[in-house]
Amino acid sequence: MQEKKIVVVGSCNTDMVIKADRLPIPGETVLGGTFFMNPGGKGANQAVAAARMGGNVTLISKTGNDVFGKQSMMLYDSENIKTDYIFSDPNNPSGVALITVDSNGENCIVVASGANANLFPADIDKAYAEIENCDLVLMQLEIPIDTVEYVAEIASKKNIKVILNPAPARALSDNLLKNLYIIIPNRSEAEILSGIKVTDLEKARQAADIISAKGVNIVVVTLGSEGALIKEFDKYHYIEAVKVDAMDTTAAGDVFCGSVCVGLAEGRSIIDSVKMAARAAAITVTRMGAQSSIPYRSELSSLD
Repeated sequence: MQEKKIVVVGSCNTDMVIKADRLPIPGETVLGGTFFMNPGGKGANQAVAAARMGGNVTLISKTGNDVFGKQSMMLYDSENIKTDYIFSDPNNPSGVALITVDSNGENCIVVASGANANLFPADIDKAYAEIENCDLVLMQLEIPIDTVEYVAEIASKKNIKVILNPAPARALSDNLLKNLYIIIPNRSEAEILSGIKVTDLEKARQAADIISAKGVNIVVVTLGSEGALIKEFDKYHYIEAVKVDAMDTTAAGDVFCGSVCVGLAEGRSIIDSVKMAARAAAITVTRMGAQSSIPYRSELSSLD
């Protein structure tokens, strides 16, 4: 069987991370942190996660013509990600994220989008053939919403499955939602999309009902340590989280999304794809950093 192709359209950033005992309140300085730099960005994280899970991955993105952009390209090449459609922006720097992580693994993030904000539909046209010949498209919301909508429309017309991780959280048009096959929001993203405060499993079901009524076939609401709720057409499934001691949750959602795509590309059901993704995300949160924390497929057996 020919390997199915996954195209990830999204951001790539360099993460500058400080691990401290606690997150500062406004106006406060917290001393005693540990600093490190890590490649990140939701698009790139999801592409690396899919590649390490064994997926055949192309990343469509935009970086600055700077040291961060050049480092990123080298890293993606080393992960066997196809980089032909990572464009260089001569006018803007590569994206940067400033991340603070506390001793419980909770984080707070500020992003300077840089070149990511200039990934336009005109760039997508240059990668049209790549999108047209793939099986799954995975996107997030750290690039312009017009670009996300444009890709979803192109792919949907070709009957290519479009998967959206609606992060960072924002309202989405009905036109975009009807072009999606799967949407994977977390609790707060599901609240924004549905108007339902997701406090428990029943509220997650209500939120999924409202979102799916706008034309999305499958809704997967991720609930962190409480697992995930799947609404597949008119059926509901609950997948428990794998219990681990969390150190850093920064890349958990991205690893989950990239892993779901690989499961689907391999012909697995959405239930089995989410189970695999939950295992990959569980390993991720036990490690520091974004891409440095992403597990390889062979590591999933360590949870058996």
